[in-house]
Amino acid sequence: MPPVFPMLTVLSMFYYMCLRRRARTATRGEMNSRRAIESNTRALPINVEIVQYAKEVLDFSSHYGSENSMSYTMWNLASIPNVYPSSGDFTQTAVFRTYGTWWDHCPSARLPFKRTPTTFCSQDYVELAFEEPVYPTAVHILETYHPGAVVRILACSANPYSQNPPAEVRWEVLWSEAPTKVNGPQARQFTPSIKQISFPTNLIRLEVNSSLLDYYTELDAVVLHGVKERPVLSLKASMIDMNDIDEDEDEEKYGCGMDTLNKQLSIVALREWPSNGYFDKLPYELIQLILSHLTVPDLCRLAQTCKLLYQHCCDPLQYIHLSLQPYWARINDTSLEHLQSRCTLIQWLNLSWTGNRGAISVSGFSRFLKVCGSELVRLELSCGHFLNETCLEVITETCPNLQELNLSSCDKIPPQAFNHIAKVGSLKRLILYRTKVEQTALLSILNFCSELQHLSLGSCVMIEDYDLIASMMGAKCKKLRSLDLWRCKNITENGIAELASGCQLLEELDLGWCPTLQSSTGCFTNLARKLPNLQKLFLTANRSVCDTDIEELAANCAHLRQLDILGTRMIDNRVVLELNANFPNVFIKKSFTQ
Repeated sequence: MPPVFPMLTVLSMFYYMCLRRRARTATRGEMNSRRAIESNTRALPINVEIVQYAKEVLDFSSHYGSENSMSYTMWNLASIPNVYPSSGDFTQTAVFRTYGTWWDHCPSARLPFKRTPTTFCSQDYVELAFEEPVYPTAVHILETYHPGAVVRILACSANPYSQNPPAEVRWEVLWSEAPTKVNGPQARQFTPSIKQISFPTNLIRLEVNSSLLDYYTELDAVVLHGVKERPVLSLKASMIDMNDIDEDEDEEKYGCGMDTLNKQLSIVALREWPSNGYFDKLPYELIQLILSHLTVPDLCRLAQTCKLLYQHCCDPLQYIHLSLQPYWARINDTSLEHLQSRCTLIQWLNLSWTGNRGAISVSGFSRFLKVCGSELVRLELSCGHFLNETCLEVITETCPNLQELNLSSCDKIPPQAFNHIAKVGSLKRLILYRTKVEQTALLSILNFCSELQHLSLGSCVMIEDYDLIASMMGAKCKKLRSLDLWRCKNITENGIAELASGCQLLEELDLGWCPTLQSSTGCFTNLARKLPNLQKLFLTANRSVCDTDIEELAANCAHLRQLDILGTRMIDNRVVLELNANFPNVFIKKSFTQ
C-alpha cells in the first residue's frame, strides 16, 4: 500500500496557502466575525446601505464638449440624472471625444507601444468624488446612448475631501472586462458584479474603450451603493477558492498597490543554479528576442529566477520602448528610480495617466529624465497632473533628440511654461489638447519648430487669435500633415486661406465646432482646391456647409477617407450618396434629414 504522508503534506501546504491568503487581507476582527458566521453563535448588526450620486467630477482624459460649456462634457456626471431613463443624443450627458476604430486609421494615428498587456484596453477615463466614503456594494452606471464602453471600474483609498493627504494612495479594481458590442443604442442601467475591497472609498474611476461602438457613448450619472462598516464575507465568499492560490495573478488583475511592482523591480537576491539548462546553449540575441514579448511585470518576475535571466531582463535593450500607462496606479518615484539603470537607451516612453496625487514628484521625474532622456524620441505624458514648468524645462534640456511630445489634458501646466517647448527644434509631433498654452508661447513654438508634421490644438481656449496662429503655420510649418483645431472659437476664412496656401501637404484637418467659419466666404471650397492630399476632414456642427462644398471635395480630394459633417442641415442626401458612390471607402458622419 503506498504511503499517504506525501498526500497529507500536499493537503497541508494547500490549506496553509489558503489561510495565509485570507490572513493577508483580514483583520483579527474580521476573522472573528467569520467564525461567528460559521458557528452562528451570535447575531450581527444590520449595516445600512447608503446610496449616493457623484458630487463632483475630479478628472478626465477627454470630452466632446467645450471647456466653457456644460453640453456633452464630463461635468454632467455630477449630481442626479438629467436624461435617464430616456434614450437618445442629449447635450446634458457626458460624452468622450472619440468612438470606433477609424481614429486609428488616419494620418495622425500613432504607432502602438509593444508589450502592452492584453488585459489593458482603456482609452479614456473619468474620476468621480462622492460625499461619503463607503465600502462599495454596487455601482450603477446610467448609460443613455450606445452603451457598452465601460471596461473598468476602480476605487481609490484617498478621500478627495480630506484635509490630510494619505501616506499611500491605493487603487483597487472593482470590476473589469474586455469591451463588448451591445445590441442597440437604447439606454440601460449597467450594474456589474463588483469585488469587495478592504477600505472605504468615495472616489470612483471609470475607464472606457469605445472602439466597438457605432457612435459616441453617452453617460448620465453614476450611483454608488455602499455601507459605512466593512461587510463580513458571506459563507459562500469565505469558502476556499482555487484562484486564491495564484497570488501574483490575482495581484496583477485586481491589485493596484505600488509595493508589489516596486519589490519586483528592486529584486537583488537571486537563486544559485549549477546550470541554466538550454538557455546556456542559446545565443544572447535569441534570448533577448524571446523576452521582448514579455510585459514589464513578467520581466520583473523572470529576473528573479537566476543570474542569467536577471542579466537579460535588466538589459537596457529590453527597454527601448516602454509603456507604463497600463500600470499607472502602481508607478511612483521609487518605480522610476528602480527603472533608471534599465532605461539608459530608452527611445519611446509612455507615462500617460501616471504620477497623480503625489505619486511622482517633480524631483523624481527630473532625476529619471537626466539619466534616461538623452536618447528619447517619443514622450507620452497625457493627463500628467504632476507636470509643471520645471518639468518642461527639464524635458527640453535633457531630451535633445525628442520628436514627439504628448501633453494632452495636462491642464495643470501654467501658461508660461509652454515657452520652453520652443527649444526643441526637432519636434515632429506636438499634442496640446486641453492645455493652457497661450498665443505668445505657441507663436514661439511654431517659429522654432519648423519640422512639425502633426499638431493638436483642440480645445485650447486661451489662444486669442487663431488667424494669426494659422498665418504662422502657413509661413513656418510647411511639412505639416495633420492639424487639430477642434473647438477653436475665432478662426476665420482669412486664417484658413493662409493655412491652405502654406501647408499644402495637409492630409488631416479638424475644424469641428469652429462657429466663425462660414461656407458663404468660400473657405471650404478653398480648402478642397488647395489641399488635394486631404484624407480626413472634420467640419462637425458647421451649419453653413452646403452641397457645393461637398461637390468640391469630391472633385479635388481623391484621397478622402473620412468626412465628418455631423450636425449640418443644408446638405442634400443625394449629394452625400453620390460622394459615397464615387468614393466607396469614404467614411461619412452625417445627420440625414428628410
